[in-house]
Amino acid sequence: MTMDIGLYFGSFNPIHTGHLIIAQHFVNQTSLKQVWFVVTPQNPFKPSSALLNEYHRLHLARLGIGDNPHLKVSDVEFHLPRPSYTSVTLAYLSEKYPQYAFSLLMGGDSYQNLPNWHNAEHILSHYPIYVYERPGFPASGPGKATFLKAPLLDISASHIRRLVAERKAITYLVPREVEEEIERNNYYRH
Repeated sequence: MTMDIGLYFGSFNPIHTGHLIIAQHFVNQTSLKQVWFVVTPQNPFKPSSALLNEYHRLHLARLGIGDNPHLKVSDVEFHLPRPSYTSVTLAYLSEKYPQYAFSLLMGGDSYQNLPNWHNAEHILSHYPIYVYERPGFPASGPGKATFLKAPLLDISASHIRRLVAERKAITYLVPREVEEEIERNNYYRH
C-alpha cells in the first residue's frame, strides 16, 4: 500500500509560521500522511542573490518543523542539477520511493503560474495537486486540482527579512528556535 506524501516546494527564506500552519492543515484535511518541505537551493523564478545560503535555510526549516512526525524537510534538490525544476525532482522522487504517492501543495498564485513551469503538462497529468486558496487568485486554473481553504496568515518571508534587517522582533512570525538561530548567526542583517 502506498503512502500519500505532499511535497511543499519553496525557498523557505526563512520558514515561517504560515508555512507550518498550511502544511499541518493539509495533513489534517486530506489523505496525506506527511508533508515534505522541499527546500529549493535555486529557484528558476527568483534571483539567488536574495537567498540565504541553502544549507542555512535547510537547517532553519529543520528547526522550524522540530519533531512533528507529519512534517519532514527534504534536501533532495541539493543533489540534483540546478536550477531546480519541480518536474525533475518529481521524477527522481517517484523513482527513488515507489512506495510513496506524491502530490504537490501550492498556493493559488503558484498554481496560476504552473503553465510556465518546465514540463508543466507532465506534472498536471501525473501528479495530484492540492491548492490552498489565496486572496486575489481564482479557485481554478490550468488543470485538475483540489482546492482547500487553509488558515492563511498574512506573513511573508520578505517581510520577516525586512524586520530582521531593521532590527525589529520577529517573535511569533517564526518558531522560537528559528528566531534564535537567525539572531545567533546574524542572518538577514545586511
